[in-house]
Amino acid sequence: MAAKVEIYTSPFCGYCARAKRLLTSKGVDYVEYDVLADSSLRDEMQKRAPGSYTVPQVFIDDVAVGGSDDIHELDRQGKLDPLLAGKP
Repeated sequence: MAAKVEIYTSPFCGYCARAKRLLTSKGVDYVEYDVLADSSLRDEMQKRAPGSYTVPQVFIDDVAVGGSDDIHELDRQGKLDPLLAGKP
């Protein structure tokens, strides 16, 4: 069963676009939260991932995995696909 993937973003954010491109290239369905459109979502993001102040922030099965650079690094290490497949 595929993992639940959520991403907090804002418009015109290059890192957000890069993270979404990676997820899309892997055929991942994700829920996107626009923190600019609803500022309460930024508070929610920070509660879910303490210390996170920037977007994007990616969550896989409710676990914070970081931003764009973090998920690209997981991909380079071969660790992203198992997470996305729900097999940590």
